[in-house]
Amino acid sequence: MLLLPLLSLSALWGFVLNLTMGDAQSLLRANTLYQTLGVTSIDLGLQLQAERARSSEVLTTRELTAVLDGQRARTDKSVDDFRQAVIAAGNAISDEARLPLGNLNAELDRLGPIRADIDGGLGSRLDGLNEYNRILDSTFLLYDHLVAVSDLDIYQQASSLQAVGMAREYIAREHSLILGALTDKRLTEPEVAAFTEYATSRRFLHARGLAGLDVELRRPYVQVFSTEPFLTFATMEARIVKTGAPPPDAAGWHETIDRLTSRLDELNVASSDALAARASRAATRTIVEISVAGGLGLIAVLASIIISVRFGRRLAAELAGLRTTAVELSRRRLPDIVERLRKGEDVEVDMRKEVGAINMSGSAEIIDVARAFASVQRTAVTAAVGQAALRRGVGQVFLNLARRKQGLLHRQLALLDGMQRRTHDPDRLEELFRLDHLTTRMRRHAESLMILSGYAPGRAWRRPVPVIDIVRAAVAEVEDYTRVTVENMPDGAADGTAAADLTHLVAELVENATIYSPPATLVQVRGDLVSNGYAIEVEDRGLGLSEAEYATFNALLAAPPAFDLADSDRLGLFVVARLAERYGVKVMLRRSPFGGTTAIVLVPRTVLADPAEPAAGDGGDRAALPSRTRKKALAVVTSGTHAGLPRRVRQANLAPQLQDAPSEPERPEITAPEQAEPAERSPEEVRDLFSAFQRGAQRAREEASEEGP
Repeated sequence: MLLLPLLSLSALWGFVLNLTMGDAQSLLRANTLYQTLGVTSIDLGLQLQAERARSSEVLTTRELTAVLDGQRARTDKSVDDFRQAVIAAGNAISDEARLPLGNLNAELDRLGPIRADIDGGLGSRLDGLNEYNRILDSTFLLYDHLVAVSDLDIYQQASSLQAVGMAREYIAREHSLILGALTDKRLTEPEVAAFTEYATSRRFLHARGLAGLDVELRRPYVQVFSTEPFLTFATMEARIVKTGAPPPDAAGWHETIDRLTSRLDELNVASSDALAARASRAATRTIVEISVAGGLGLIAVLASIIISVRFGRRLAAELAGLRTTAVELSRRRLPDIVERLRKGEDVEVDMRKEVGAINMSGSAEIIDVARAFASVQRTAVTAAVGQAALRRGVGQVFLNLARRKQGLLHRQLALLDGMQRRTHDPDRLEELFRLDHLTTRMRRHAESLMILSGYAPGRAWRRPVPVIDIVRAAVAEVEDYTRVTVENMPDGAADGTAAADLTHLVAELVENATIYSPPATLVQVRGDLVSNGYAIEVEDRGLGLSEAEYATFNALLAAPPAFDLADSDRLGLFVVARLAERYGVKVMLRRSPFGGTTAIVLVPRTVLADPAEPAAGDGGDRAALPSRTRKKALAVVTSGTHAGLPRRVRQANLAPQLQDAPSEPERPEITAPEQAEPAERSPEEVRDLFSAFQRGAQRAREEASEEGP
């Protein structure tokens, strides 16, 4: 949060400092260029002007003189000094100035050919002078780039001095042209036109230069232009332009030009030195201002960084503490409270006792946020405790209703059992079996309410119960039990304390398979001993589920959440998940190869027991595993014969621990007809027996015809 403003402030300070330092550097660079290139180029220009004047005389007379040779030597020395100054200037030369500097060096290299043409008498007088003019034009073009400074006032004064200096060049050009004309006493027509052009440009540049100079620099030039040499020169210049002939008084011309040019040269040097001194003072002043402003700015930036870092560290520490507290609250404290509430433990609403108070110090904003977190924490704990109390209340209501309903159902089952014992009419016995079956299912639903309320139904056996009996008892509690087939299963037994809950779990899965599969299909139940326990599979031939639905249901079965009263459509799955969690049973749903759903129940070895010790007669009450419906659901088991007909014995196929009452006679051994001695029956008993057999056979044929092939 603080890094970006600090970086922005530092970048802004650096940008402003660079701009101001750039101005100072440009002024210093201009002074350096003046002291190197400026001084040497001025001398170079004067020497070139002198050589041009001497060359004009030679171009007229076609005779070489010692004066010209001496001037050429001085010009060559000035060229060497200039090139040494270029090396000394180095990086002070800007990129913009390097191009005109290269052009000037190229023109200076042409001095040799130009001198050779003059010495050979080639070309006219005007052509020779124009060659020198080209070199001097390159010199003045370099001057324009040497005065490129950021200070507007200094740049304006330098440009004006440049115009005055160029006017001095045009006076020298006029003098060179007249020198040759004084020798042969004539000016050619092109020379007159050139002289007129020089005079016009000179007057324009003088006017422009004086207009741009300030009072201090303009005053000396005004004084020079009002002196007798300049006025005399202006009169002679106007006469030459008008007559087109050189001045008749050669001595007067030479005297006037010498006096005027020497005065102008001195004035130009003095003005250039004064302007250079101004640039140096401005650069020094700018550097001082930059140093003060930059130093103060740097101090301000450093102070801002120090203060911001200290404030940022303190704020970061406060935020880190607040974050740690909030994370601990959200990840440990509140989840622990919710878990305790889910387990039914009592939780105090006072957060100081349960989750601890949030004590924060520091800035007002942090304290306010901490107080807000404390308020949220208190509200969350209060809401969680209230919801837990509501769930406990609802669970207690479910439990009370389930217990009352279970008591009534037990009484109803006892009455039905007595009626079944006293009834010999097959039709009535079948109806009683149906009522018994419905009552058993109602009892299972009541037990489901108790399970969802967090309580155990209370049915248990002291001895192990075979898994096959648990599966058959579960099938007997399903309404559409006739569609369920139980395949041969390996021997295995479950702990008697878990037998009732395992029966309930399997019954819920079998009932779910019968409900969500077509009525004409079968539901197969099979089991097998595996390395981790005993696996029971319930497979239907329904439409199955999507992969997302399988994932959702398996997640619910693996980690059952708190029961949601609004999610009553998954009541059976919640019951299965609760029972599985209670005993560590793993339940998983997956798509079967036939397109339906296969429910896999893996009973761990901790729940299994030795099946060699059946719980014969254990329980003794009507709360035993449901077995009445099995009287009709299971196959007919014979215990002997009577007059060639099989005799049916009630509960003969059940395990002893699944039988209704301990007072029931033990299952007789199955003996061959010739070994059994049937008891003598009365004629009424024989009649009832045949009547029941006939009605059963008739119902079997009717059901077979209704089901079809």
